[in-house]
Amino acid sequence: MQPDPSAVPPGPPPPGPPATDPARVQEPRLSVAAAARRLGIAPATLRTWDRRYGIGPTDHAPGRHRRYSPDDLARLELMQHALVRGAGPAEAAAHALATVLPGPGRHRSAGAPVSGTHAVTAMWELAAPMQDGSAVAPEAGGLVVAGEAAGRVRVGGQTLRLPGAGRRARGLGRAALALDAGAARSVLVESIRADGVRATWEDVARPVLVAIGERWEATGVGVEIEHLLSECVVAAFGSGAVAAPVNADARPVLLAGMPGEQHILPMVVLAATLSGRGVACRSLGSDLPAEALAAAVRRTAPVAVVLWSQMGATADAEVIRSLPRTRPRARAFVAGPGWAGVDLPARVGRLTSLDEATDMISAAASV
Repeated sequence: MQPDPSAVPPGPPPPGPPATDPARVQEPRLSVAAAARRLGIAPATLRTWDRRYGIGPTDHAPGRHRRYSPDDLARLELMQHALVRGAGPAEAAAHALATVLPGPGRHRSAGAPVSGTHAVTAMWELAAPMQDGSAVAPEAGGLVVAGEAAGRVRVGGQTLRLPGAGRRARGLGRAALALDAGAARSVLVESIRADGVRATWEDVARPVLVAIGERWEATGVGVEIEHLLSECVVAAFGSGAVAAPVNADARPVLLAGMPGEQHILPMVVLAATLSGRGVACRSLGSDLPAEALAAAVRRTAPVAVVLWSQMGATADAEVIRSLPRTRPRARAFVAGPGWAGVDLPARVGRLTSLDEATDMISAAASV
């Protein structure tokens, strides 16, 4: 059959949807708040890292909200990993940006796991710096990152596995999983009154927090459990259940989280152990601006100042150098894994365990 010369030739097919990289379809992008929760750091810290070191969302356009891809998160995890092991923020960011990420699944394997839960539940038991600034695996009873202690708990399911835990720890675990804040606080307060602050922390609270962190890391659910239990720990340890009489005229000890630092649960525990020895403490909370810290030092003339840093990005020695001098002069101490490898001013003490911190600060307060 001959074609009809008057017929209109068919045009190009109508445009279909633009070609899309299949890998990108499966890559959800997170807001600043969601990425911060995923990593266990403050949203302000993410913005600072982006502004100062250029480690932020790769596809961010001016005037639009920042959205983090899995690759972006992988690089942030690499930066966290380097910070925990003593690198400075600029060095850690350069390392993360220069690292070539592997193929699919890279956001789960780009670096050693430094999860948000580790950041939230890391305790006094953290890797202590060596003289060369590197971090070392601790001996038993030393400093261990939460989740890396011997006898790892099994995770998942509707229960917490707590091998070797006592009755109170198991009860606290059940209360936490049930989100029963009243029962959790009761267990903690009862334990503090019966066995003291340190035993309650070591044998009851910390094992459960670690188990919840392990469970969250394995399943990706249950961060609300950790948040609730952390609040219960703050309430119970701050209740003054075992506080000893304090000299009203004594110079206080100031405890604070560094600017940008959100995770200060270990400071709550330290305040409780110091109160048990009759040391006057004033806790100034998390993310304390340097100007506010300086003002508090001037107003109270403390016997000692303790500054906590969980991540290297918040460990700024200039904050210590800028502290006003008082008469008598205040002792300055730093604590937390963020300070590993940081050059400190002369006469600044580095606290690497709860017992050491309690003893050294109690001694300073008694002078």
